[in-house]
Amino acid sequence: MSLSSTPTFGNEALTGGFTDPVFDAQSVFKMTMDAMARPGTLQTVEADVAPPAPLGVAAGAIGLTLCDRDTPVWLSNSLARSSLAEWLAFHTGAPVISERLEAQFAFIEAGMALSSFSQFGIGTQEYPDRSTTIVLEIESMVGGKQLALSGPGIKDLTMIAPIGLPDALLRIWNDNRALFPRGVDLILTAGRQFICLPRTTKITATEL
Repeated sequence: MSLSSTPTFGNEALTGGFTDPVFDAQSVFKMTMDAMARPGTLQTVEADVAPPAPLGVAAGAIGLTLCDRDTPVWLSNSLARSSLAEWLAFHTGAPVISERLEAQFAFIEAGMALSSFSQFGIGTQEYPDRSTTIVLEIESMVGGKQLALSGPGIKDLTMIAPIGLPDALLRIWNDNRALFPRGVDLILTAGRQFICLPRTTKITATEL
């Protein structure tokens, strides 16, 4: 291999990964699986991770844990302009692509407007798992309007009150659930915290 074909990375891409890659990745993987099995359950990442801004700690830790050279990643505008693509490439080998439909993971910055999830991979009837998992950064997991979660993995109801969800999220999510067994899965992150919303979860606005 010639020197010209060897990837080069800036300083920000080389730092900020897991301090103990095996232990930290195992910990975050377990939290993510638990969060998918129990939608709406708040998880907190304790690992010392420093992804390039504006990505938060939880989103960065999820990227380090679930992405590898076989998982194409799509980044929203602000994230694509940062050194996040280099950071993911250096620490995980994950390729960053421009085609949303082909992405296994999509990382979206806080405040980005969304009108639909159909622009991402939704899988097929035969292979519904061939869909995109969207990691969406928001302002906070607490302090917002109450939303009720119901469905598989939830006994009765689970209440969440996030701040910073896209305005049209409830409509978009209902459209996504109607595609079952196809559809995207959603991970909401805020700083060190995250919750998982698999495509089977029903989200209802409430005045409670």
